[in-house]
Amino acid sequence: MSLYPPDDGIAIHGRLAAGDLDALDVAERALRFARGPEASGTFITLTQDRAVEEAAAARGRHATGRARSPLDGVPVAVKDLFDVAGTVTTAGSRTRAALPPAGRDASVVRLLSAAGMVCVGKTNLSEFAFSGLGVNPHFGTPKNPNGADVPLVPGGSSSGSAVAVALGIVPIAIGTDTSGSVRVPAAFCGVIGYKASAGRYGTGGMVPLAPTLDSVGIFATSMRDVIATDAVLAGGAVPAGERRPINLVVPRGELLDDCEPEVRKPFEARLELLASQGVKIEERSLPALEAATRVLVENATIVEAEAHARYGHLLRSSDGGQVDRGIMRRLAGFAARPGDAGPVYEAMRGLRESIAHELGDAFVACPTVRHTAPPLGPLLVHERLYDEANRRTLRTTMPFSYLGMPGVSLPIGARGAGGAGLLLSAAPGRDRALLDCAARVEAA
Repeated sequence: MSLYPPDDGIAIHGRLAAGDLDALDVAERALRFARGPEASGTFITLTQDRAVEEAAAARGRHATGRARSPLDGVPVAVKDLFDVAGTVTTAGSRTRAALPPAGRDASVVRLLSAAGMVCVGKTNLSEFAFSGLGVNPHFGTPKNPNGADVPLVPGGSSSGSAVAVALGIVPIAIGTDTSGSVRVPAAFCGVIGYKASAGRYGTGGMVPLAPTLDSVGIFATSMRDVIATDAVLAGGAVPAGERRPINLVVPRGELLDDCEPEVRKPFEARLELLASQGVKIEERSLPALEAATRVLVENATIVEAEAHARYGHLLRSSDGGQVDRGIMRRLAGFAARPGDAGPVYEAMRGLRESIAHELGDAFVACPTVRHTAPPLGPLLVHERLYDEANRRTLRTTMPFSYLGMPGVSLPIGARGAGGAGLLLSAAPGRDRALLDCAARVEAA
């Protein structure tokens, strides 16, 4: 089910401008759908009064031909790590429920509002954004619509944002990605997920997890929506597409060899299609990527170290009893493990320079996650199974985050088959080139 299939945000804007749709009606339909049973667990807070006010203002601008952007009047949702004035920023945790409401919007939310977008609510997430599975025992786990009869994990931590787009409640949603938290749920839920290079967008008013790696990301159903939203958040006009040849590098080794057939087959089929259309595809080793993977396996990770620095006090606090046990196990595991993340920090700059040199103008192509979305039920019962699934789910995206590489996950799996993604990644800072590449791959 979707509000206006097959419209994306740009199409909705066009229909608003033409008078075929009314901005207030669009917002009210989104709010009703967000309260429905299909959307259970997707939102933590709905911002009805704000949505009505912003939609009414958009209606007035469209009536006089004064739209602020190509997304004016389009509904949007934001992960509940971002401050939205008048609401409590929970970060998916009951431990923050007594905090006062935010006095002002986060920087990202202000930019969306300035572009005329209509904020309908704040989406659910893994507690503190510290899990790749998207499970939340406090606010309910969003239902992955890309499954059949068996409930599947939605992927995390930006689970609610991915599900809100996959259901069609909103065409665009904002998430965050530290180890894979946009790319993973995009793959599992069958939507597009873009993780920007760290620092591309402002993080003022955002609850951090691991500031060294935290990045803002975008969910959508089309690359043109991603590119338009990027222009809103990064500043400047929507860039013209490039016509340079696309060169893709498929890394040799475990990123493909370790994939389940349900992921590998559609990935290889997509590569064959791209090759038939003139895309250059090369399979070779990327030493910097291999070294980054080893560094993360052999040492404590930056995410673990910085998450523990922020939330480790919960291990000694009565508030810890209110926290998801899976999160507490990760915090306790870091505290009990000898060693630290020092070697990881030390190697990071050199490896980022190396991957940029090894890639040049090329882009990495690999499956986003090595498996489809696992069934939810067994993970809620067996702690070891939960922890193993979380580690395996993030095993591909985490090294790319460490290398500072922006990434776009494009859906490639059959609808209802649990979700598979084609991940395109670029050298740090090459976001514009990556978005153009992903748009051209999408068109293929």
